[in-house]
Amino acid sequence: MSTLALAVRDSSTMLRRNLLHARRYPSLTLNLLLTPVMLLLLFVYIFGDTMSAGLGGGDGGRSAYLAYLVPGILMLTIGGTAIGTAVSVSMDMTEGIIARFRTLAIHRGSVLIGHVVGSVLQCVASVVLVGAVAVAIGFRSTNATALEWVLALGLLSLVALALTWIAVGMGLISPNAEAASNNALPLMILPLISSAFVPVDAMPGWFQPIARYQPFTPAIETLRGLLLGTEIGNNGWIAVAWCLGLAVLGYVWSRSVFDRDPK
Repeated sequence: MSTLALAVRDSSTMLRRNLLHARRYPSLTLNLLLTPVMLLLLFVYIFGDTMSAGLGGGDGGRSAYLAYLVPGILMLTIGGTAIGTAVSVSMDMTEGIIARFRTLAIHRGSVLIGHVVGSVLQCVASVVLVGAVAVAIGFRSTNATALEWVLALGLLSLVALALTWIAVGMGLISPNAEAASNNALPLMILPLISSAFVPVDAMPGWFQPIARYQPFTPAIETLRGLLLGTEIGNNGWIAVAWCLGLAVLGYVWSRSVFDRDPK
């Protein structure tokens, strides 16, 4: 069997393993899903009318703010799912299964690839579920074309891939699952200090660079433009550059940590 065929076979096996874990132990995924859903409902129904007044001339009330909010909530959902990946990788490292895998004649990178592909699929499923909640409470994307929907899904998948590789690295360096959850917490904090909830221009002047020059803001603005049919500007290229850079960084970091000989 060729090296490529061996890698594909073993990675597929590891992918099935991780999907079975997610199916048998859904509590972690469900707990992480509750945060974006609760934030969506809270900000729309409690703060929606007030927050919509700061969107630049909108008196559309909750419906206008819901349209603004959903792209940021979808990105927050991906960050939350990535935390689950960090915890899962850390559990594999600390419970001995990785040591067993090292003794088997399997492709060395298949363990990480299985985690990454499984996490991306979980991210897409989580985004669909949160998106369904948004549609149920009134979100509509009537101005988006079929191409824009495809590009939006592609952007969400690219963000999921980038954050998953970073989360895998965080899980590998964590001594236990609790530490992995804490180390990966910035993946949910950064969307909260981006343009997910309010425009960057409405923030205090000293805080605007923090919100503007981080990976989530251009990704959210690009997704918002695709779903609502508004201008994207340079945000699309910046978002793609952030995603590719983080994906490469996460991959190199994860492989270097994983390939170290265990102490």
